[in-house]
Amino acid sequence: MRFVFLSALVAFAQTNPHTAAADADAGGKIFRSHCAECHGFRGEGGKGPNLTTGVFYHGSSDAALFKNITDGLPGTAMPGVFFSASQVWQIVTYVRTLSKTGSFQAPAGDPGKGKALFASKGCGGCHLVNGTGATNGPELSFIGSQRPVDFLKKSLQFPNDTVDQAFWTASATLENGTTHRGFVMNEDTYNVQLLTSAKGLLTLQRKDLRKYEVNKNSAMPAFRGTESELTDLVAYLWTLQRPRSEQ
Repeated sequence: MRFVFLSALVAFAQTNPHTAAADADAGGKIFRSHCAECHGFRGEGGKGPNLTTGVFYHGSSDAALFKNITDGLPGTAMPGVFFSASQVWQIVTYVRTLSKTGSFQAPAGDPGKGKALFASKGCGGCHLVNGTGATNGPELSFIGSQRPVDFLKKSLQFPNDTVDQAFWTASATLENGTTHRGFVMNEDTYNVQLLTSAKGLLTLQRKDLRKYEVNKNSAMPAFRGTESELTDLVAYLWTLQRPRSEQ
């Protein structure tokens, strides 16, 4: 009921009533404690969209941002919040300040050549793009809206710098000598869960392990090619944008 009530307030406040510098500061504190995990400490993106470009994919008006923050977005990882209406407006004000720090301008390079390079380098063997490819690496269907250009380039050149925990891999050797390798799905004091290519989800008891090692590096090799090829590949990745709602 609270979410419905707060959303209903949008009809009576189509413009943000809390736009002072103090409101932006207050919104920033809330953002950094509750939103930065997905959107980045400075709004640069991550699991959630990059907020520095001024482009919002589920509505760009103050009212749309208020509603999306309050109610969350069904079908996505973004939950609703329990903040007061005033606090949500303060978050909106802060998000508006973030949009002044980035750009939505397409980067240099030829996206067509970059797409061909993506295919020829075998990137689809690990990455899913719009339903095509594999899931051994992060899905890239909307990567252009999730990460800024500088991050895309750096992640190709230095893939070990930022590796999501979901893609850490582990090698577990049992006391009988059997070794299993896979993605680390969960671990606690007593058990380890690995997602393996051979046996799917596998739960191992720590008491049965002779050796257990977690590899936090990326399975993706650093890009090897010309600067022009790298520019084209980044240009293609930037085009992988989430569809926008015109609100």
